[in-house]
Parts: sequence; C-alpha cells; structure tokens
Amino acid sequence: MEDRRRMRVSRGALGGGLGTLVLVLVALYFGIDPTMLLEQTVPTSDSTYTDSMPPGGSPEQDELADFISVVLADTEDTWNGLFNQMGKTYSVPKLVLFSGAVQSACGFAQAAVGPFYCPRDKKVYIDLSFYRDLRDRFKAPGDFAQAYVIAHEVGHHVQTLLGISSQVRTLQQRVSQREANRLSVKQELQADCFSGVWAFHADRMRNLLEAGDIEEGLQAASSIGDDRIQKQTRGYVIPESFTHGTSSQRVAWFKRGFSSGDLSNCNTFDVAGL
Repeated sequence: MEDRRRMRVSRGALGGGLGTLVLVLVALYFGIDPTMLLEQTVPTSDSTYTDSMPPGGSPEQDELADFISVVLADTEDTWNGLFNQMGKTYSVPKLVLFSGAVQSACGFAQAAVGPFYCPRDKKVYIDLSFYRDLRDRFKAPGDFAQAYVIAHEVGHHVQTLLGISSQVRTLQQRVSQREANRLSVKQELQADCFSGVWAFHADRMRNLLEAGDIEEGLQAASSIGDDRIQKQTRGYVIPESFTHGTSSQRVAWFKRGFSSGDLSNCNTFDVAGL
C-alpha cells in the first residue's frame, strides 16, 4: 500500500493534467464514467510528487488505513487461491491512499472522482474522505460497506488480469456512446459480482463475516447505483447515460457472486437482461 495522503501534486503535474480534470468534470455532469477518460490520458513527463509532510493522517484515518490494508491482504489470499485453481498466477495490485488529488498512470484525478482502478499501473486509488461520503451522503456506514468498495475495485484488477478490461475498451472504441455506456455497466456489475465472490470465499475460509455485514455491503451497493446518484444530484435519471448500473442491479450481481462463489456466474456480458 502506498500512502500519499501527505504528498501534493507538483505544479508541473497540475499543468499537464488540467485538461484531464476538465474532461472528468464534464464526464461527471453528463453521467459518463470518468475512469474511461482517465484510462485514455497519458500523464505528462513532468508529473512528480513533492513531499510536504511525513506519511499518515489523523488517528481516525490511520485506523481506517490499517483496516483497508487488512481487507486488501484478504483479497490477495482469496484471489491467489482462485487463480491457482484456474492454473493462473495472480499478481497483486497496489493500493494508493491520497488526499485531494493524485496523479496515476491513467492521468490526474481529484477526490470527487471517487475510488478508481487504473489498469495501466494496476493500482487502486482512494481518498479516505469517500468513506465519510459513503456514511453521511449515501447512508452506508459499517466495516463491510468499506470493504465492499475495496473488493469492487480489486474486481476491476481481476478483470484486467483476465483480459476482460482490454476487450471492453476495444469494443467501446467501435460503438456509439450509448453502447459504450452499456458495456461499462456490464463491466461494473461484473466487478460487483467478483466482490461477492471474494466475500463468499473470505467468509468460508476465514469466517470473516458477522451478522449484518452482508446487509452493509448491499446497502453500499444500492447507495451508489447510477439511478440513485442521478436522482440525488439532478432530481431525475437518464438510463442511457448509466455507466455503473442501477442500485437493484448492483445488489443483484453482488448477491449472485456471494451466493455461489463461482466466477463463471459473473459473466454479465452473456446476459441479455441485467
């Protein structure tokens, strides 16, 4: 895990990433998945970080960072085992904690983008303030809700290792924006299903879940569906602009992964109706 919470992006990186930031804000306004734009942005050569203070944060955030490191390690144990069963090798992702803004191999991003996975450097990025939003804005508190967020982003890493992400990006370049959004929804719902697969095996092997934990995960999944977020921010929804799926879809695919623990049940791309 990389702790960049007390590191700031240099002015050189900001200058190179300003255009990307504008694109991200436009994407958020129109309901387009901003990570699709980030993945297409090449960082500038003068993008560097400058130490401002020693790594770390408030005691509350440090405790949360410790919890995240435990969740990340558990996903590694689970996916190592599942990849071994498939005759494949699981290469672990790195998780980057940042505050405010960060430069990834996919471009410059602010905390408003939310947690994201960059396939170019195989890293998960998260500003811990997102968990405050998850608790206060989306009404999804609890440890397992926090774990679900990490497991979902690791699900994108699994998609990258299996070649699914590159196939989706190739297809998205050949189709309309509406169809590209539909492919993004399928990819996001599959990551939800993969997070459910992780929860199934983590509980079976290490008895991690307590009463109410799954409900916390389902609450988190339902809280960050495209329909609910658009309703909160705009007052109405635009289904053709969805990039992550509805609340009910996210819950359904998480439950599908959790009930079976089988990756083969997570093929959202072969399902006509999600």
